[in-house]
Amino acid sequence: MVASPLTAMNGERAVVFFFVFRVLSSLPLSLLPHALSLSLLSVFSLFVEIRADGSLSLFKTRPGASSGIMLGAVTLPTVMLSKLIQLSRAFSLQQIEVGELEHMTMQFWAASACCCGVLIFLSILMWCAAYNKNPHFSCSVWDAKFSLSCVILFSVVCCISLATISHTGFNTALKLLWLLCHGFAAVKLIQHLLNTFPCCASIGEALLLTSGLVLYFGDMLACTISKVCRLLVSPELVSIRYGIKRSEIGIIIQGVLLGLLIFSAVFKFVIHLWEYFWRADNSESRKNKEIRRSLIFFASLGFTMIVVAPSWMIIVLDFDVHPILWIFQFVLSEPLKRLSLCIYWLGLIYASVLRFYNISKNSKIERILLRKYYHLLAVSMFLPALIYQPKFLDLAFGAALAVFFVLEIIRVWRIWPLGQLVHQFMSAFTDHRDSDILIVSHFSLLLGCALPIWMSSGFNDRPLIPFAGILSLGIGDTMVSAPFVSI
Repeated sequence: MVASPLTAMNGERAVVFFFVFRVLSSLPLSLLPHALSLSLLSVFSLFVEIRADGSLSLFKTRPGASSGIMLGAVTLPTVMLSKLIQLSRAFSLQQIEVGELEHMTMQFWAASACCCGVLIFLSILMWCAAYNKNPHFSCSVWDAKFSLSCVILFSVVCCISLATISHTGFNTALKLLWLLCHGFAAVKLIQHLLNTFPCCASIGEALLLTSGLVLYFGDMLACTISKVCRLLVSPELVSIRYGIKRSEIGIIIQGVLLGLLIFSAVFKFVIHLWEYFWRADNSESRKNKEIRRSLIFFASLGFTMIVVAPSWMIIVLDFDVHPILWIFQFVLSEPLKRLSLCIYWLGLIYASVLRFYNISKNSKIERILLRKYYHLLAVSMFLPALIYQPKFLDLAFGAALAVFFVLEIIRVWRIWPLGQLVHQFMSAFTDHRDSDILIVSHFSLLLGCALPIWMSSGFNDRPLIPFAGILSLGIGDTMVSAPFVSI
């Protein structure tokens, strides 16, 4: 049964459409294909979300949450398109080179390909469920024709746009293949996330996370491939989208996150091998096994962060010195300001965590209100740094993200001696939106504050953009919970 326009357009979808329309209304004519593709992606995602409503047995998603498919599908492409509009203005003023514009164009199409691939995957799942007579799903010939039309039109527009920035047909084919790989990787990753971490996220949240991860790590892979091509093959095969200049802080953050990704995969493999060869040895006590496992964990982590990740930065991204040495030089270049800021942060964190942790254990205050205090803490921590030390704040956000990631690995895998302690501490601040498997609230707050700052690096003719995350999450989102105080 097809939903009427009035019943289909709820508040969330209306806000998403207004968000997309506001970006499209400011597009120059040179970005008309991008506008058409984003419009098709919006309509297609709305169609998939309406079909999926009430049929979320596809995966075990976060209880009580809407699917959010449309919001998850259009957010990243719309943000990339808004950045592309900004760079188009800069290019017309001759403030950036054409390589940076073409890089962002490829980023937009890569993000769109990720989202479109997942939407196609969800559509196929619903068609298969309808074909198997699942009572929760319905499908018609019109549904199939509409979905196929959206996908074909999107592909045609993408090919036309890529042909305009490619010098040869071979170059265009390589870029289309690269986008196809993004879409396939996004489909495999969202399946893995939703099956490995059930009830941790809605489909839209998983889609947004998936497209972001594939886009970010795909860029790292492309940097590595282009470097290898320059060294071993021919520079003609290297796409110009990876020739942009990257800041030292951006390189360090990329390298650290890549190192953590490699570390988690290698450590899991080593532990499986260790358990396979020593599982017959029951004479060893459980405590000794935990200690040995912990030693492997911290040794692997140290080797990855000190040797593997810096080697990638130096070889692939042409980093001049060891990143750890560069960080010390950077901090000590303005020691009074930056060390004072670190002391200020540590003092705030210690006082706030100690106070709120005791309240959470001994008080009946709603957990969601305690969590909003941390939003206000984020404003008091990050706003002064953004005004007076923005580059240092960039680096601090990357360091905090790495620490959060390591602590979550320690908590999930119960690494001795910190695993249980971290789990008990983090559980004091969880509510119904977190699960026992994965706790993501602190990641959401940190990335919500950091991403607008990171994405505004380089050319930026909108000075308030870096403040968007801190003010909206720290103040706006906190005020939403104000009515609960009187309950």
